[in-house]
Parts: sequence; structure tokens; C-alpha cells
Amino acid sequence: MKQIRTWVLIADGRRAQVYCTYGRASQLDAVPGMELETVLPPSREIMADRPGRTFESQGATRHAMERPTDPHRDAKRRFARRIAAAIEEQLNAGNFDKLVVVAPAVTMGDLREELSDQVKARIAGELVADLTKIPVRELPSHLERVLQP
Repeated sequence: MKQIRTWVLIADGRRAQVYCTYGRASQLDAVPGMELETVLPPSREIMADRPGRTFESQGATRHAMERPTDPHRDAKRRFARRIAAAIEEQLNAGNFDKLVVVAPAVTMGDLREELSDQVKARIAGELVADLTKIPVRELPSHLERVLQP
């Protein structure tokens, strides 16, 4: 009987790591090449320039223009898109059977938007939590309820 390879994606808005396991009793092994990271400067650094100004439709009054989006938030969405593309590529290569996704709420929402239907069909569990800074040896205790035996 073939062992089921379950990948555990642990991500936040700045970094992601994928681990492979063969069930609850199996250890977590980092998947080579599946450690992703992005540079995420604070919004104040991205928006260092002052916003443009516009004139009132009547008269000489001027107003500062608001930025339509938060560039820091946009960078997190782009990173989620990058994670989703990497997972899709690995699924197409047949490198895992099931996927468990662990991320904070906002990142989880971004990933749900970006993951393809084929990847979503392989999701065996989700955990809304930020475990990116937890040492690998402590992860199994956090993942017990989402990892299947």
C-alpha cells in the first residue's frame, strides 16, 4: 500500500515553508526548494513620497489624493499568489497527495483566493494560526488535529 504524502504549508504574509509527513505519527521534513520569502517593507517606506494633489471641481481649493490601495497589503497578496503558483507546480509534478494549510486569518484568506481548484481538492485540513516562528520539533503538537493518521 502506497503511503500518502501530506504536505503541510505553513505561511504568513512574509514567509512560507512546506513540510512533508506521512501521517500524525510521522516526523515533519522540510521540502527542499519550498521555502519562500518576500521582502515586506512597512507601508511608510513604500509610500515615502507625499500623495499627489488635486483641485476642487469649482474654485481654487486643493486636496491631497488618497492612495487607492495599501502597497504593504498588495505585497502580501502577491506573495500569496507566488505561494499558490509554487504549490500548483508541485501538484502537477505529482510531489504530494494531500495538503494541510496553516496560516493567520488574512493570509489564509489570500491563499484561499489564489489556490486553484485542483489544489483545493487536495486540501485535507486548514488551521488558522501563525506557526511560522515555531521550531520544527514543536510543530507536530500544534498540528495534531489537522493531520490525519
